[in-house]
Amino acid sequence: MGRKLPADQAEAELPRSSKKEKKSKKDKKRKLAAEAEAEAAAAAAAVEEVAKSSKKKKRAEDETGGGGGGEAENGAEKAVAVTGKGSEDPKYAPLRSFSAAELPSQVLDCCKEFARPSPIQAHAWPFLLDGRDFIGIAATGSGKTIAFGVPALMHIRKKVGGKTGKKAVPRCLVLSPTRELAQQIADVLSEAGTPCGINSVCLYGGTSKGPQIAALKSGVDIVIGTPGRMKDLTEMGVCHLNEVSFVVLDEADRMLDLGFEPEVRAILSQTSSVRQMVMFSATWPLAVHKLAQEFMDPNPIKVVIGSEDLAANHDVMQIVEVLDDRSRDSRLVALLDKYHKAQSNRVLVFVLYKKEAARVETMLQRRGWKAVSVHGDKAQHDRTKALSLFKEGKCPLMIATDVASRGLDIPDVEVVINYSYPLTTEDYVHRIGRTGRAGKKGVAHTFFTQENKGLAGELVNVLREAGQVVPPALMKFGTHVKKKESKLYGSHYKEITADAPKSTKITFGDSDED
Repeated sequence: MGRKLPADQAEAELPRSSKKEKKSKKDKKRKLAAEAEAEAAAAAAAVEEVAKSSKKKKRAEDETGGGGGGEAENGAEKAVAVTGKGSEDPKYAPLRSFSAAELPSQVLDCCKEFARPSPIQAHAWPFLLDGRDFIGIAATGSGKTIAFGVPALMHIRKKVGGKTGKKAVPRCLVLSPTRELAQQIADVLSEAGTPCGINSVCLYGGTSKGPQIAALKSGVDIVIGTPGRMKDLTEMGVCHLNEVSFVVLDEADRMLDLGFEPEVRAILSQTSSVRQMVMFSATWPLAVHKLAQEFMDPNPIKVVIGSEDLAANHDVMQIVEVLDDRSRDSRLVALLDKYHKAQSNRVLVFVLYKKEAARVETMLQRRGWKAVSVHGDKAQHDRTKALSLFKEGKCPLMIATDVASRGLDIPDVEVVINYSYPLTTEDYVHRIGRTGRAGKKGVAHTFFTQENKGLAGELVNVLREAGQVVPPALMKFGTHVKKKESKLYGSHYKEITADAPKSTKITFGDSDED
């Protein structure tokens, strides 16, 4: 058994190379600490800049009377592409003001708070009010609900005419991928329909069917809902869609991603064969195109606000941090100390899984943070309550799965933190789009780990397109971008455009009879 040397003597007897290694490790630690400090300072400065920018923007809006459509994301600067049969007709010129639409005052009542239409509203209304089938490709938060909501009200008014006293039947159907988005659309359409005497009902799972069935039996003009509950109630024979002649599929790509295609097809088959179809989608994958080709007019109008290519909102400062999976908790707490010290500004933390949401919420609460969460394992009542507390600012820190990444109009979210990187870069773009809305500035801070390396190339492209800093640690994963694949045909398929000619059925004679 060797004699144990005192610590100072043992260190003296270490070879020089070992001493150099120790010194190198210490230098590395100092460097990392300095970098972390610099990053924290930059993050704090970014939040301060966001707060200043928001105040300036608010002042400007107060002076000018606000801007387009309530949800517009600085859309005036985005390119707009309009295609489809007759799209160049002067009667379809985009609206410069709400009054230019020449609609009844009670229909335009829902727009009175806004100075002018958002780009999607300005381009969609002339086509939709003329009865055209319509495809809108626009980012979430671009004023889409009013874009299809007002034409829906006019469609119902024309169908009903001067008939009064008769019980209302559903004439407009809006399908949405999530309960929260369905409820948000229902709130907007219910408020917009009240001055016109048009009633709505929202049908979604996770809650009792009783009140929803009662509302349907009392008579409604507009049905908004998620595919699952909608299909259940049609099969029960309490939701009759045979008179529905105005159909909206909102967030169509997300709906199909979640596997709702069979339900969507079953529901659409229940509606009137003579109908006006409206589809809104943030992207235009093959599955969505096939659905449009099957259920829409052969020559629908397609309006693209911005680009169909994947691009992030340029009003969002994107900070990507490559780190070890185990250090995310401590780093999240450190970021909240910087971004959310006063615990008054809204901060949205995204995670990937339901159990992860519950764990992160509990971890933060134990460390003294007041937080709520929204995820699929929560009862609908609790989800609605959590979302309400966050929207009202009573609990401005929320942990959420991707159920909150699309469509939800949550005002003044200053910071988005991606605790877990999403499964697709599209979801990343939607997540960070929760901040920097209505022309305001925002910050998105993202944790990127070794297991996300397959998406590094796409993320680098998104950062570069938006003129953001690409961290060297991210570049180490490579910039290869995996080829887009079709669920049916893998990577060997051709992207089909919306105006592509329909396929022709060829019938061959039976050669055995010759």
